Amino acid sequence: MRKITILLLGLLLLIPVNGLAAGNLKVSVDVHYLVVSAAEDGSTNMMNMVNYTNQSEKDYMGEGSGEAVLHVTLPNEAKDLNFLDNKIAFKQVDKGFITTTPIPGNQTMVLPYSYRMPKEQEIKLTVDYPVQTMQILVPEGRGSIEVKGIQSTNQGLFKFDDQNYWGYSIEGIMPKQTFTIVYNKDAQPAADSGKQNQTASTAGSNSTVTHTAPAFHNPGHLRMWAQSPLHRFNPHVFLIILSAIIIAGISYYAYFRRKARLAEERLGADQEERAFKLLMAKQKAIMDKIIELEDTFGDGKLTEAEYLAKLDAYKQHLVQVKLKLRDFID
Repeated sequence: MRKITILLLGLLLLIPVNGLAAGNLKVSVDVHYLVVSAAEDGSTNMMNMVNYTNQSEKDYMGEGSGEAVLHVTLPNEAKDLNFLDNKIAFKQVDKGFITTTPIPGNQTMVLPYSYRMPKEQEIKLTVDYPVQTMQILVPEGRGSIEVKGIQSTNQGLFKFDDQNYWGYSIEGIMPKQTFTIVYNKDAQPAADSGKQNQTASTAGSNSTVTHTAPAFHNPGHLRMWAQSPLHRFNPHVFLIILSAIIIAGISYYAYFRRKARLAEERLGADQEERAFKLLMAKQKAIMDKIIELEDTFGDGKLTEAEYLAKLDAYKQHLVQVKLKLRDFID
């Protein structure tokens, strides 16, 4: 569960903060990550990481006069709600839960939570805010899903932290829109066998070039050649050899210039690759530190204040690393 949390947090940090501006709506969801997997008792784990963005400059306190800032509707029969960020206040209500922590102006609040659904039951999801993109992830070998009531795209396999996930994408979900997910833990997605080999054939053409010598040479040129030290050589053969030397010289010059340029480009690419690998290593190290911090806090070796302070520091460092990684991707 911790690794999935870190996975979703890392993915969310790669998403632009102002990913969606839908009319006059003050709050929208840039991206909603949902990891679906089977629990040991056969029920279905639903791990969510949702990126809520305040489109206005003022702090968002919610709609109306109540204490609710965000409303989150959960499917019927959802149980074992687990809220994973103790810095955001929340309360359970009849059809889900609400948050009571304001969202600062022009900023994003990441809402991590999980719940369970009964096994072998269709899951009806309802979104409360416009969602630009929902990414549904299923760990490889842990089953597959079918989406009903809305258009979705199977994005195939991708790898994160030595774990493969099947990805399903849904775009442009409207507020209060409902759709259904059917999760089958025993049916694995079919392997992609649609690879096509394309063979290109090139038809060669033979062309014959004939050079015809002039009917006569200038007598002055013949006399000069007869009086030169090279008169023993055939003039036509000599010109061919001289031309070959000149062409070879030009070709070698161009070759070595190109080789030197490629070497410079390769050096620059190697430096960028080293920088990228270093950033990836830093990212993994920070995520490992967050997991280790959670274990330490869970063992009671840290006070809550120390835990939150260190967690904030790690998150800030992770944001900086993600921003630098985004420069390579863009």
